Amino acid sequence: MLGCPKSYQQQLLVAGSAVAVGGLLTCYYWVYQGTKTKRIPIGDGWWGAGEKPQSEDEKVFPFQVQTSDEEIQDLYDRIDRTRYTEPLKDTGFQYGFNSTYLKKVVSHWRHQFNWKKQIAILNKYPQFKTNIEGLDVHFIHVRPPHREGQRVLPLMLVHGWPGSVYEFYRILPLLTNSLDSLAFEVICPSIPGYGFSEAPHKQGFDTLAAARVFHKLMERLGFSDYYLQGGDWGSIITTNMAQMKPECVKGLHLNMLTNKMRGFGVLFSILIGRYLPWLVGFTREDVRRLFGSVGFMERNFYEIIRETGYLHIQGTKPDSAGYGVNDSPVGLAAYILEKFSTWTDFNNRDLEDGGLERKFTLDDLLTNIMIYWTTGSIVSSMRFYKENLKTNIDNRLDNNTGVYVPTGLAAFPNELMHVPQLWARAKFRNIYSYSYMPRGGHFAAFEEPQLLADDLLQFVKKVEKL
Repeated sequence: MLGCPKSYQQQLLVAGSAVAVGGLLTCYYWVYQGTKTKRIPIGDGWWGAGEKPQSEDEKVFPFQVQTSDEEIQDLYDRIDRTRYTEPLKDTGFQYGFNSTYLKKVVSHWRHQFNWKKQIAILNKYPQFKTNIEGLDVHFIHVRPPHREGQRVLPLMLVHGWPGSVYEFYRILPLLTNSLDSLAFEVICPSIPGYGFSEAPHKQGFDTLAAARVFHKLMERLGFSDYYLQGGDWGSIITTNMAQMKPECVKGLHLNMLTNKMRGFGVLFSILIGRYLPWLVGFTREDVRRLFGSVGFMERNFYEIIRETGYLHIQGTKPDSAGYGVNDSPVGLAAYILEKFSTWTDFNNRDLEDGGLERKFTLDDLLTNIMIYWTTGSIVSSMRFYKENLKTNIDNRLDNNTGVYVPTGLAAFPNELMHVPQLWARAKFRNIYSYSYMPRGGHFAAFEEPQLLADDLLQFVKKVEKL
C-alpha cells in the first residue's frame, strides 16, 4: 500500500495552517492554479547488473511459476520453529496482527494450504518475461475469446504494495471474458522488485522509472495506444505513464487518489466544507467520508499517523526490517496480512480475526504471501518506498505536472483517504467519471472485482463514446 506518502507530512502543514490562517481564503484560488509542465520527459535508464550493453535483447519468452518439494519442506521447517508472543487482552488488531488468530492462519498454511494447487491456478493465465533496461520483467497477458462484433481494447493493470499480480485474478475474467460489446486484452506486469519481476540492482528505481519500463513493455508487445488502471503504487505509476506519453494513453482509471494536502483552497474547504459544503463544491457524500462522526483531523490526520509506521520504516531503512520478514514466513505473513485487514476497513482493528475472511479466503491471502516468500522479494518491494521518498516530494516533476488524458476515478468508501472530485481536478484536468463506490477499500480488484470492472467499463465507454 502506498499509504499516501505525500499526505502524511503535508497534513501536518494543514493542521498548523488551519490555526494560523482560518477560513478567509477561497478554495478556487488553489483548485484552478496551473501546473508548471504538461509532460514528463520519458528519459532512459539501466537497472541491471553491470554496465549497459550496446543493444538490448527484446525477446519475449514464456514463464511459468514452479516449485519443488525442497522449497515446501524448508517453508514447513521454518513454520514449525516459529516463536509466538501472546497478545494483550481484548486488543483485536489494534497492536498489529493478533497472534491468537495468526496461529489459526499458520495452521491452515501448514496443514491445509496446497501451494502446488495454487501454482496451477497462477499458471492458468499466460505469463511471460522480457528484459527491459536490464531487468527481466514479468507480466500476464490475457486475450479475450473471439466474439463476433465485440470490440477489444488493450488495458494494463498495475498492482501495489503489499500486493501482486494475483490481486487481479478475480477481475481478469470479468474484463476478458465479457459478453458485453466491449472486452479487454489485459496486460498485468509485476513491478520490478515485486514477485516474479527482477529487482533493480542500482539505486533510484522509482515510479517514474517503472512507468517508463511499462511503456516500453507495451511498445514491445505492439501496442501504440492503450488504457491504464491502477491502485496503490499502481495509481502513481499509471499516472506517471499518462504524464510521460499522453498520446499513448487513451484513458486512465484509478481506484486510489493522491492529492497535495495543502494550499489555500484545501484549507478553506476543510474548515468550511462540513458546514457549507455547497460553498466549496463538496457533495454530501464528500462530507460524510471526509469528516464522518469523528471530524476531519481524527479521520484524515491521526488515523493516517496510526497506519503509516511501516511507511517511515520502508521509506528510510527498509533493509533492516526487511531481513527479518524475509527470513521468517510467519513474520512475513503477519506483516503483510495486517494490511489486508486494516486497509480493507479500519473497523477490522477491533476484531480478533481482523475481519480478513470477510472479503478474502485464506488460500487467496496465502497465495499472495507465497509469491513474496518464494521469490524473496519483500526487501526489494520495501525499497520502492525509499526510492520514492528519498527526496522532497514537492520537487518531483510528476507533482508539478497535470494529467490531461481522459480520467476515471473510483472512490471506494474504505480507502485510507478520501479525495473529493473538487480536489482531484487540481491534477486531473480531464475527468470523465468520478464514482462514489458503494463498498470496498484499498484492494479494490481483490475485494470487489465486479464493482471495479463495471466502473472501468462505463468509463471506457464514455471515452470511446459507446
